[in-house]
Amino acid sequence: MEQTKAAIEAILFAMGDSVALSDLAQALELPPEQVKDLLHEMMERYREQDRGIALLELEDHYQLCTKTEYYDVLIRLAAAPKKAVLTDVMMETLAIVAYRQPVTRMEIERIRGVKSDHAVNKLLEYGLIEEAGRMNAPGRPILFVTTEEFLKRFGLSTLQQLPHLQSWEREEFRAEAEAEVPLAEEAAK
Repeated sequence: MEQTKAAIEAILFAMGDSVALSDLAQALELPPEQVKDLLHEMMERYREQDRGIALLELEDHYQLCTKTEYYDVLIRLAAAPKKAVLTDVMMETLAIVAYRQPVTRMEIERIRGVKSDHAVNKLLEYGLIEEAGRMNAPGRPILFVTTEEFLKRFGLSTLQQLPHLQSWEREEFRAEAEAEVPLAEEAAK
């Protein structure tokens, strides 16, 4: 029965939300009353032991959760600011959005020469870019722009404060990018 209790614990942990007794019984291929007895044994064991989690019964549903006496610790951790680490790929993608906005994912990928899904998703998650509507074109691609958070993080008041590229710098960057494209195409073969 310990293995069955471990299976119940694994299911409840993985699901996160409450799980119906009937669903647990079906997954374990056991009668609901037997599963209910096991759940009550587990609830008692969690209460008796010095554990950080508890097993709650919510009508005919069960859920693993944090014991209320540990909420303060969780709140301190959740309230701690998380520093977003920007990789070179994310910085490159962010620069494209900042200088070309509004810009589509396809335009970003055309400029970079590689897929940019991960970088775009991370920048969205960090709140540095956001969706600004859809382009009036086939497929209605999403347009991305920078956010106020972007301005704050980079110490800018407006986008006009972004450094201006000299024409020779633009040409140098363009030449570097064009030189990298054949290398990327060869690596893809």
